[in-house]
Amino acid sequence: MKTAIYLAVAAACACSASAFVAPSQGMVSRPLVRQAVSVKPAETSPQMILGLKKWSSPAKLQKNVLDMSSAAAEPEPSALKKLSSNFVNMFPVWTALSASLALVKPELFTWFTTGYFTAALGLLMLCMGITLSPKDFADVAAQPVPVGLGFLFCYGMMPLLALGLGKGFSLSPELLAGLVLVGSVNGGQASNLCTYIAKGNVALSVTMTTATTIGAIFMTPLLSKYLLGTIVPIDALGIAKSTIQVVLAPIVGGMLLNKYANKAVTTFLPLSPVIGVISTILLVSSAVAQCAQPILDAGLGLQWPIIALHVLGGLVGYFVPKALQFDEVTARTMAIETSMKSSAFGFLLAKLHFAQYAARVPSAVSVVWMAVTGATMAVIWRFIPVKDEK
Repeated sequence: MKTAIYLAVAAACACSASAFVAPSQGMVSRPLVRQAVSVKPAETSPQMILGLKKWSSPAKLQKNVLDMSSAAAEPEPSALKKLSSNFVNMFPVWTALSASLALVKPELFTWFTTGYFTAALGLLMLCMGITLSPKDFADVAAQPVPVGLGFLFCYGMMPLLALGLGKGFSLSPELLAGLVLVGSVNGGQASNLCTYIAKGNVALSVTMTTATTIGAIFMTPLLSKYLLGTIVPIDALGIAKSTIQVVLAPIVGGMLLNKYANKAVTTFLPLSPVIGVISTILLVSSAVAQCAQPILDAGLGLQWPIIALHVLGGLVGYFVPKALQFDEVTARTMAIETSMKSSAFGFLLAKLHFAQYAARVPSAVSVVWMAVTGATMAVIWRFIPVKDEK
């Protein structure tokens, strides 16, 4: 298990290190051109103008000069924005390090009780809400196919993938039950943050999360019955209440702030992803700390099928929409939403409804790898521009 921790930290560091290098790759030519042609005509030599005429018409030359003038006028990012961006770029590293600390020193996170857990989820959704407007959800409603396909991925492909991986890796019946339960729960709220970081469609992500959360009322019991032969009772009223408190109310509150206190929101916006990352780190660490010793006892044999579940889920969630001619933003959103399950909810269900203690261990392990996988995808896509596909 310690080897798995080192691998997670190393992979996260490599991902975040590449994120710091990536922005410089596309910024070489612009300074060279600016040196060649000044935006002030008096400072531009006739020889340079004649040289440019060989490859550019006067109209294009004027456009190029105007483009460079507007680019030169763009303000440099503030120190706060730079600090926020650098912190978010290290998201996979913070996740892996905090999970490792929770395994070694679980007592550091015992203070993060259920009340704090719920508050952190609500704060995470509020940070996403301030980036949205009603028009974003209207656009999602106009194209319901991605939401339906995401629901199919969540409750069709992922449970069967979990069952196949569990049997393929010869897991014990208790661990197999826990892994299938992970595959059968709804999408996690942290996916909304990762979608925002990856420049995906946050409104679509929130809609998909809400749809699968409500769907868990009937889909999770059905899947557990037919795939495991066990009926897992679900508190339908409790799920509906939690969805309103943790997802819908903070999102609506954030949208209202965005509309009626836009100036304050604009000032706060650079800190929004930072607060979201910190909330996610605490959520992951708290879940891991509650099950630290069983996770260590499980060893690498349980790590690989859970890693495969989240990675393969993300790959299917990306490439199937691309094959169906969905745009890049939608494909990124669906990949993150498919990969990131509500492992904490799975942990709670296993704790309440499975007699064997081992059945809750896959959910606790999944909390770590779900967050690392989602954070890694988010940071990589953060530095890959979305091409204009119109």
